[in-house]
Amino acid sequence: MAMSDSVPSDVIGRRIDVNGELGTVRYFGDVPPVKGPWIGIEWDNPQRGKHDGSHEGTIYFKCRHPTGGSFIRPNRVNFGVDFLTAIKNRYGLENTKEEDGNEMIVIGNKPVETVGFDSIKKFQSQLNRLQEVSVWSSAVSCAGNKGEIAQTCPNIRRIDLSKNLLSSWNEVISIAAQLKYLEVLNLSENKLKFPYDSPSPSFTFSALKVLVLNRTGITWTEVLWCAKGWPVLEELYLASNDIIISERPTDTLQTLKLLDLSNNQPIDGDQLFQIAYLPRLEQLILSDNRISALHFPDAGIGCKTSMFPSLQYLVINGNQISQWSSINELDKLQSLQSLSCTQNPLTGGNKEPQTIRQVIIAKIGQLKILNKCEILPEERRGAELDYRKTFGNEWKKAGGHQDPDKNKPNNEFITAHPRYQLLCLKYGAPEDGELKPQQPFMLKNQLLTLTIKCLNQPDQKALVKQLPESMTIQKVKGLLSRLLKVPGSELRLSYESPKMEGREFELENDQQPLQFYSVENGDCILVRW
Repeated sequence: MAMSDSVPSDVIGRRIDVNGELGTVRYFGDVPPVKGPWIGIEWDNPQRGKHDGSHEGTIYFKCRHPTGGSFIRPNRVNFGVDFLTAIKNRYGLENTKEEDGNEMIVIGNKPVETVGFDSIKKFQSQLNRLQEVSVWSSAVSCAGNKGEIAQTCPNIRRIDLSKNLLSSWNEVISIAAQLKYLEVLNLSENKLKFPYDSPSPSFTFSALKVLVLNRTGITWTEVLWCAKGWPVLEELYLASNDIIISERPTDTLQTLKLLDLSNNQPIDGDQLFQIAYLPRLEQLILSDNRISALHFPDAGIGCKTSMFPSLQYLVINGNQISQWSSINELDKLQSLQSLSCTQNPLTGGNKEPQTIRQVIIAKIGQLKILNKCEILPEERRGAELDYRKTFGNEWKKAGGHQDPDKNKPNNEFITAHPRYQLLCLKYGAPEDGELKPQQPFMLKNQLLTLTIKCLNQPDQKALVKQLPESMTIQKVKGLLSRLLKVPGSELRLSYESPKMEGREFELENDQQPLQFYSVENGDCILVRW
C-alpha cells in the first residue's frame, strides 16, 4: 500500500493503518527533543502501543488504555485511499497477451478477451455493470472526488466496506449518495463519528434494505438520528457497540424486519419496552446481552401481549436466563414461531438437553422450531403428554382434579405452569394410574430396570439391565451389539409394557432417548435381527 508523504489537513481523528494495525490519530506535531513532526496514534489493539500519549512528563494526547498510544513518523502511516481507487485495486486491470496476439484483461478473476476493443473502455463498461463489491480491509478512507463514483460504477447494489479507515458517517453518506440502487451496506469495524448535531439526513439511502454497523461505536441516539435517512431499511445489525436502548423509535425504523443487538450492554425490560412496538419486526437477535429475565407485563396468564406483535424469530443464546418463568412469558408473544435459547443457566450445567427441550416445547404452544431444529407434531405431542404426566402430582396437590367442576388448582401452580390446564383440555386430565411417582424433576439421569428379550434366540435367558432413560436408541443398540456379537446396524428394537398387555411399540429413531418413547421401569425391550 502506498504510504502518504503529505499529511492530510484534517489529520486529527483520522483512521490510519500501519502494517495492518488500525488506529486513530490523536496528535500531530513536534515531540522534543527529537526534531521533525510525529503522529500520535491511539491503537485499536492496546497491546500494540507503548504509552498513554505522554512523553517525558508532557501529555500530548490521552488514551483509554495505559499502553494504547505510540508516536510514529508520518511516512510510515497509511491514511488510506478513496473508494474508487480501492475498487480499481481490487477488481484490477491486468492485461495479458495471449499467444495468438489477442489481448486478455482480467476483471476480478475472470479473463475477458478484448478482440477489437479498447481494453480501457471494456474495463469501464465492466465497472459500470458491477453490482456487488467487496473492498473489505482495503484502507478506504473517503469517497473521493465528487460525482466520480456515480459516473464510474452507478449500478452497485451491495457493498462490503468492513474493516476500512472511514472515520465519519458523512464520508459514508458521500459514497451512498452516488449509488441510488444501493441495497446492502456492511460498515462493520469502521470506527465512525456520527455528527448527530447537524441537520437530520435526507433520504441518501433511498433503496437501502440491509445495514451492518457491528463494532462501529454507534450509540442508540445516533442510530435513531441516522435512521431518518433509511426510509425502507429492513435489516439492521448493531452487535458489539456498547449500546443502551435509551428511547423509542417513533417515526423511524418502522420498516425494520430484523434487528441484531447482540453483545451490547445488559438488556433489561425497560430497554425491550422501547423497541417492543416496531410494527414489522420479525427477527430479534439478543445473544450475549446478560439478559436475566423476560417479562411482558401488559398480558396476564394465558393471554397474548401487544408487545412485539410481528416477532416470529427470537435468539437469546448466551444470556443469564435461569428461571422457567421467562419461558412461560414467551408463550405470550402472538407471532413467535422460532426460538434459539442455548448457553443459559436454565439450559446448561448437568441438565438433560432432551428433557429441557421437551419442557420448552410444552410451555410455548405455537413454537415450530427450537434451536434450529424443527418440532414435528409427534414430538410436540410427546413433550406435552410427558409434561402433563411429570407435573400431575403437583397439579393434584395444588387443587387439580379429574372432575372439571372440582378442578381448581391454586394461583401458584397456574403461574408456574400457565399451559397446564390447556393440556388437560387437549389430552384429558391425568389419570391416577399414569402419574409418575414423585421424582425430583430433571434428575441427571433416571436409571430404568429393563428386561431384554432376544426373539431370534428364544431359549436364551432374558437379560436384565439398568439403563439411563436419556440413553439414545443408537447407544442401546451399541451395547446389545457387544453383548450379542451382532452388528448394531442389523438390530431392530421395540418394547412392551406390562401396563398395556399385547401391544408392542417400535423404537425406530436412533437419535431419540428411551424417555422419548416413554419407556418406564419394568418394561421389556424386544430385540430382532
